Amino acid sequence: MIDLGVSKLALIAVVALVVVGPERLPKVARMIGNLFGRAQRYMAEVKSEVNRQMEIDEFKKFREESTSALKEVENSINSTVQEAQANLSDQADIFETSFEKPPLDAKEVLLKSKRQGRNSWGVRRAARPVWFKRSAGIRTRVQSGAARMKRFHHAANK
Repeated sequence: MIDLGVSKLALIAVVALVVVGPERLPKVARMIGNLFGRAQRYMAEVKSEVNRQMEIDEFKKFREESTSALKEVENSINSTVQEAQANLSDQADIFETSFEKPPLDAKEVLLKSKRQGRNSWGVRRAARPVWFKRSAGIRTRVQSGAARMKRFHHAANK
């Protein structure tokens, strides 16, 4: 900026006092200070806007680089998956032709028709022995809420 020393400021003040006069000098000094402050704020806004634009440009470059790297990784993963699928399909053909499932006999067919999955009635009932349910306190019979209240209310009144 402009190099202003104490001697130069004193010279400017003396010239302003002579030119403007002592009555209007405070008003002129205040106005010059306000204009100088506005100029500084304007310059600060311009600098911050330029910095913001530079950061936005850098971010856009970074985003473009990251998307291109992501696409490269995605393409390499896709090619690897396709190769693996091709290899597996070739190997699956070998396994399918070499092994055959034995036919089911009548006993297995009856068992499968009665019990299907672990949520079936027969599987759930036989899952835990009754002695274990008694020792662990697991209910073996379903009782409604009203019957349970009646049972415990009757026991409490005795």
